[in-house]
Amino acid sequence: MPNYRIIIDLSDRKLYLLDNNIVVRAYPVGIGRMVTQSPSGEFTIINKQPHPGGPFGAFWMGLSKPHYGIHGTNDPSSIGGLVSHGCIRMYNQDVLELQALVPIGTRVTIRP
Repeated sequence: MPNYRIIIDLSDRKLYLLDNNIVVRAYPVGIGRMVTQSPSGEFTIINKQPHPGGPFGAFWMGLSKPHYGIHGTNDPSSIGGLVSHGCIRMYNQDVLELQALVPIGTRVTIRP
């Protein structure tokens, strides 16, 4: 049984999936703009929704901080940039791969 957790490093704009503290995947992400920065701290995934519509791409994973989540995008060129209102934005194929691996309740650490 895997023991997954997620670490998002805002400084290098990467999301890391760890299994028993070993990085098993790394994904590029888009993060919050200067004025709407992504929050740092400890969170958990509290819900999942396929096809949330609008700018959220193929999948939404809501965090325990209200209105924040990890989601896909309808603008792939935004990945790697300071682009969102604070959410963590991923390529659609990456968010679909990630959501298939991590259950609700997965720990998410966001580092500045």
